[in-house]
Amino acid sequence: MDNKPETRCTRCHRRLRNTSPDGLGPKCRQMVRKAGRSEQITRRYKTHLVERAVELLEQGGIIHLRDTGKNRVFLAVSSDGSTAYRTTHSACTCPAGLRSKCDCKHRIAAHMIALAS
Repeated sequence: MDNKPETRCTRCHRRLRNTSPDGLGPKCRQMVRKAGRSEQITRRYKTHLVERAVELLEQGGIIHLRDTGKNRVFLAVSSDGSTAYRTTHSACTCPAGLRSKCDCKHRIAAHMIALAS
């Protein structure tokens, strides 16, 4: 008997047949990608940051941490993989999120996941 641990989608918690680096099942991945192409994302954010957010999601660099009353909190991994930041679609603890006038890729990725929900 195979004692392989059961993996679940990080968004909907359905059982996955095959593991994926982003932790999403095929239907959830499709919904998140569709949300990334939505007008809410493309109008609001710069194109190169949206591309980096999509790359972050595909590499599994954003992990659902908990739900608060009105926000979902995620842990987002830095570009070099040495640091993790807490992020929602409205705030991020990364240096770019704290100091920059425009939104960081972590916030955009969290917003994409929120739109897909």
